[in-house]
Amino acid sequence: MAVPTTAATPAPLARSMSDPLDLFRLDGKVAVVTGASSGIGKHVAQLLTAAGARVALAARREAPLKELADELPGSLAVPCDVTLAEDRERLVRTVTQELGPVDVLINNAGLSETVPAEQQTVESFQSILSVNLTAVFALSTAVGTGMLERGRGSIVNIASIYGIVASGSLPQAAYAASKGGVVNLTRELAAEWGARGVRVNAVCPGWFWSEMTESMLGTDKGRAWVERRTPMRRAGQLDELNGALLLLASDAGSYVTGTAIPVDGGYLAL
Repeated sequence: MAVPTTAATPAPLARSMSDPLDLFRLDGKVAVVTGASSGIGKHVAQLLTAAGARVALAARREAPLKELADELPGSLAVPCDVTLAEDRERLVRTVTQELGPVDVLINNAGLSETVPAEQQTVESFQSILSVNLTAVFALSTAVGTGMLERGRGSIVNIASIYGIVASGSLPQAAYAASKGGVVNLTRELAAEWGARGVRVNAVCPGWFWSEMTESMLGTDKGRAWVERRTPMRRAGQLDELNGALLLLASDAGSYVTGTAIPVDGGYLAL
């Protein structure tokens, strides 16, 4: 519904008319990306840096993290196990001291295990939820506190199409449960924090080429399985996540919160 612009009603579109693409820039912003040492996380860090952000890279694997930091100007490598409270606290403290207050948080760190539910142990189930869901909540609240104090910020959670539908013949109950939790946690935090200037959204990737999916997409059988179930008949390339990620992280998405955007080649349409 269109609302007439008044002196008290900002008009973000009006300020973007000189160059609409400026709204997608992140110049001067500080971003944190978890799981940044490889795959989607590494790509997101490269993307945000290219858009002008200073990026804090968080992951457990220190060597690839430092290699990436050497490639990205203005970035900061912070080895971190997101399941450990002391590591999360050190991450937020270090980033704030070295780069400044966090404007954008990308919760990307994740685990998966393909195993029939009846064969999965409770310990394995809990360990996956600890990384994929509990750590997302814990880091979102740790960073979100500062965002709420400043009245602005964007949190983007990397969920999955399997947070929306079951994976079926690829049994992974813990992964599906955790990503389903991330999708609804995204909605809840958005509902609680929206009036105070903090946006919370999720991206739900389908099948993308990365280190995590190599065992599936790297085989003819696995690739054919994905292609049969995807209307575009192929897996995605990481740069095809760029539009959704930049929309949600930047001021271009200033009126978008509580949403989960599938980027899946049409997988969920079937």
